[in-house]
Amino acid sequence: MANNQGRRRRFGSVRQLKSGRWQARYRDPNTGQLRSAEETYATKTDADVALTHIEADITRGRWSDPDAGKVHFGEYATAWLKDRKLAARSRERHESVIRLHLLPTFGERPLSSITTGQVRSWRTACLTRTGEATVVKAYQIMRAILNTAVDDELIRRNPCRIKGADRYDVPERPTLTVAEVFAVADAIAPRYRLLVLLAAFTGLRFGELASLRRRDVDSENSALMVRRSQAEMQTGALFDKAPKSDAGIRPVAFPTELLPDVKRHLDGFAGSGRDGHVFLGPQGGRLRRSNFRDDWIKARTTARITADVHFHDLRHTGNTLAASGASLRELMTRMGHSTPRAALIYQHVVSGRDREIADHLGSMIRKTRGDVDS
Repeated sequence: MANNQGRRRRFGSVRQLKSGRWQARYRDPNTGQLRSAEETYATKTDADVALTHIEADITRGRWSDPDAGKVHFGEYATAWLKDRKLAARSRERHESVIRLHLLPTFGERPLSSITTGQVRSWRTACLTRTGEATVVKAYQIMRAILNTAVDDELIRRNPCRIKGADRYDVPERPTLTVAEVFAVADAIAPRYRLLVLLAAFTGLRFGELASLRRRDVDSENSALMVRRSQAEMQTGALFDKAPKSDAGIRPVAFPTELLPDVKRHLDGFAGSGRDGHVFLGPQGGRLRRSNFRDDWIKARTTARITADVHFHDLRHTGNTLAASGASLRELMTRMGHSTPRAALIYQHVVSGRDREIADHLGSMIRKTRGDVDS
């Protein structure tokens, strides 16, 4: 027994401080320099146990530099965003979320000090002052930042471990009937009539419609070629961006019943030349959500649509209407939600099932117009 007590430790050492507490020391496996454990211990046994755990972590390759996690979250998040490959609009949104929702709480905190409990408290507080969708986005970004910190071996474990915090149930949005779509189209300013009809009967997004050029309109085949989408920065700058995937570049057939509206619009409101924008603002500039929103609300009211229908709900309307004549795969392709492999060749789509889907929508239009005329 006496021999065991006198044997020197093979790993590290412990010593008693003037305060009476015990300190564990060991060689840094990376630098070879002597370093102290992060905390002190009440007894020599506790210090010995701590050394045993440190040695085991080093042996198993699980040891991480305790000082690495001392970098502040704000500093690390800034570097993380700078290194991340993002589109301009996505980068702006990420920066805004980090600045407004993460830095006020975590900016000055060391990465290693952030706990799951703190993340949970932050999320609860956020939900009392902003929408759930924004909180979910903020949580997703924070989790991504800290996942990278784990990969960089700055922290051992990501504290963002709250079940269900990364998603939320989107409330069911209202849809319009074919008759209601035409009621709004009839009530809105003439330059926006086709915008409403195409949104409802092609399911294109506002940005996709706003970026359409004359050359993207195939009147012979009653189809639109979606190549890009307009985005708006917080500064007000507008730019066209490529779709998120190859599936976003797609031809979309529209009902031939809309051809008179298309030709009338191109003659009276579209920009000049093959690259002229199909839809323009009231002063002849680029179409913006801000210079269209009031017209939309006024037309919706005039058409006696009582539900709080947003313009984007026309896409949901088009999706719902088309679903009665399309398979899931066909609908995904038409809406631009397919995988990159599902991107189809223009002529094949125009002459195929997408044409049939548009014709089915056209039959709804004829039926509705017949009901109205009668």
